[in-house]
Amino acid sequence: MQMDSVLDDIQDLNLSYLLLVQRLLSEDRATAMFRLKMDDAMADLILSLSGKQLGRLARTNQLLCRLNFDDATQLEQLTSNPRDQGLASSHAALLMSTIGAGAAIADARG
Repeated sequence: MQMDSVLDDIQDLNLSYLLLVQRLLSEDRATAMFRLKMDDAMADLILSLSGKQLGRLARTNQLLCRLNFDDATQLEQLTSNPRDQGLASSHAALLMSTIGAGAAIADARG
């Protein structure tokens, strides 16, 4: 059945994502926390999860990761940017970091 295949793909993606998050946090915690926009408590919790717990968490029917864009304009800027490819990754990193910074400022003011 088509829906079972989609659910299996979601669960596989979730597990891959969780394993990647653990690896990023283990290799360079500060950079990973910045890229993933997570706080110390969440980083500690994810690092403490066992393989069994990761598997259980991955077996949800919801994606655990999401696109980190507020609107289609931001994605369009990254995909149709006429800049040199060498600068495109820097531009993407700056754009992605401002998305999190804007949300943090809004939360602090809110």
